[in-house]
Amino acid sequence: MRRWFILLLGIPLSCAAPAAKTRAAAPSGSASRTHWAYQAARRPQLPEIDQPTGVANPIDSFVLARLRRGQRTFNPPAPPAVRLRRVTLDLIGLPPSLDEVDSFLADQRPDAWARVVDRLLASPAYGEHWGRYWLDLARYADTNGYNIDVRRPIWPYRDWVINALNTDLTYDQFTVEQIAGDLLPAATRAQRIATGFHRNTMINQEGGVDPEADRVKAIVDRVNTTATVWLGTTLACSHCHDHIYDPFTQREFFAFYAFFNQTADVAGGVPNSSLEPLLRVPSPEQQVEWDRLRSALANLAEGQTAAREKLRQAETALLESVPSTMVLKERSQRRITRVHLRGDIGNPGEVVTPAVPAALHPFPAAVGKSGPPNRLDLARWLVAGDNPLTGRVTVNRYWQRFFGTGLVATSDDFGKRGHSPSHPALLDWLAREFVDAGWRVKATHRLIATSRTYQQATYRPHQKKNQTSVRSSQQDPPLAGPWLDRGPRFRLAPETIRDLALAASGLLNQQIGGPSVYPLQPAGFWLEFGTRGFDMEEWPTSAAAERSRRGVYTFWRRTTVYPAFAIFDAPSREHCTVRRSRSNTPLQALSTLNDPAFLRCAAALGLRALEANHSSQSDRIVFAFRLCLSRRPQPLELARLVTFYEQQLDHYRNHHSDADKLITAADLAPVAQIDRSEWAAWTILASLLLNLDETITKG
Repeated sequence: MRRWFILLLGIPLSCAAPAAKTRAAAPSGSASRTHWAYQAARRPQLPEIDQPTGVANPIDSFVLARLRRGQRTFNPPAPPAVRLRRVTLDLIGLPPSLDEVDSFLADQRPDAWARVVDRLLASPAYGEHWGRYWLDLARYADTNGYNIDVRRPIWPYRDWVINALNTDLTYDQFTVEQIAGDLLPAATRAQRIATGFHRNTMINQEGGVDPEADRVKAIVDRVNTTATVWLGTTLACSHCHDHIYDPFTQREFFAFYAFFNQTADVAGGVPNSSLEPLLRVPSPEQQVEWDRLRSALANLAEGQTAAREKLRQAETALLESVPSTMVLKERSQRRITRVHLRGDIGNPGEVVTPAVPAALHPFPAAVGKSGPPNRLDLARWLVAGDNPLTGRVTVNRYWQRFFGTGLVATSDDFGKRGHSPSHPALLDWLAREFVDAGWRVKATHRLIATSRTYQQATYRPHQKKNQTSVRSSQQDPPLAGPWLDRGPRFRLAPETIRDLALAASGLLNQQIGGPSVYPLQPAGFWLEFGTRGFDMEEWPTSAAAERSRRGVYTFWRRTTVYPAFAIFDAPSREHCTVRRSRSNTPLQALSTLNDPAFLRCAAALGLRALEANHSSQSDRIVFAFRLCLSRRPQPLELARLVTFYEQQLDHYRNHHSDADKLITAADLAPVAQIDRSEWAAWTILASLLLNLDETITKG
């Protein structure tokens, strides 16, 4: 009966309070406090390797040492074009251009690979791609969530993330500004924008919602998100009771909650309620005009009423055109924080003050002497050098982005219920290197990308693609976790799949920043699945150029995520997401074959191949193939593609109306000198190339 009660209440079984007779199993003793993740990360000695020539950097020493214990070794490097495509997709989320491929293939310098990595790290596209990962953690969306899922002003925060990554803002400062940028001395506008991280909580604007209950729900979300992102900890389990598995009590949860309980943001409960506090974010041109108007107002002489009124009207008109963004602001009067017994806001318990869990590293002794610790103190505690978790958790997520799985597979849970690290010494070495070298994100990404471990081929030299491994799993020595004896191979994220199609087709608009855009999507989607009313029934498709912006700029509505993204497992971003699932369903193929945005890319890629300066259809097919896969097709692949194109051309020459329908549906400007039957045949061939498993997979 208790099990059904828990399921009906929506409480995860792992978080449900145990029966009284099992209460003694709660982790209040030393066993949980000595869990590996709560111990200081110390820099281990590099393993001794008998043949160090196969090692590109210290990462390889740790990986190769373990491979040797299993009587294994590294796979050979992937072919150059494949490696280049892999690292370009990983660092900027786009395929390499053909010029970049040819340049790399011709570069015989010993540091050619490092040069490629450095070039990609310096690209403005780097921040857009890696910013997208952070937005999952930040639960960034352009709407409030819940049933009345209407627009909110938050996109300047997204642009702040992109800029911070591109300028290589150190991760400790990146952390401090997002959690407490408003509390920094002489906080800049950018630092205040950064606090939008914790304004990404949902707001329930339905009638009848208790505003205080909604505010509390938002604070709980901020606690859980902070613990997940920086501590890899499921602190949410302590909201209603002491954690069953990890050494965190309910009292400690609410002491942590007390850090966030002093913000002045307004709760929900009434449709169109205020989203304050808001910060105006003028463009440089708007700022100049605003300064001019304020200066003119300040310098007016007494009695110039008409002039004053005219200037005020001009200022009002200007401010109406200036975008705003949601930010954090501390209250002038402190709230009292109490434990919520059983997690119930209506059942208050003892008073608590801001504090961190006792099982983790302590607050510096000076903190709180002039008053209770605040969010700024908490932020600095999170990135303190003796924090055993933040460094490990962060580099583990980076590893997950490159390899598909973290060194700790449960990248959102470093507690006792999570996995142990597959390479514990490597994890600690990376964490210490990251922290000791100044929390440099790009340096860590460079270290991973230049390792031999990362550059390995996905398949064995003697193993054909899609074959099972020559060595069965039953023969593997009993070592936990991945071997890392081959390169990473997994399906790309939906935003990258779409960006790749846009880049290959030549449609990609590389403008950085600005309000979110509305690319093509199936008609009637919002009307079918969204809440009616509130001016959110119709998807306001953007102009042609805006439709081709990168996926990171696509308008993100929580209740109706852009369908091409949702089908490929994009989260709703109602809550912090550390690991996206990777499914494989027929709907995904139907989407990339028939979605209007992908059809447009296929038609544009076909036209690009048709107009390319090549003398034969085979050469044009090789050109289109390389745009999608970077490598050249094998002879058998090319022969099949030529045959397929000829079949399509024959069909459309005999069915002109089909060609007209296809080209019209692609929604591209007509090209008078191009035969529509040829264009249609090339569109279908391009669609095939864009839908190849190898195209949408990083290998």
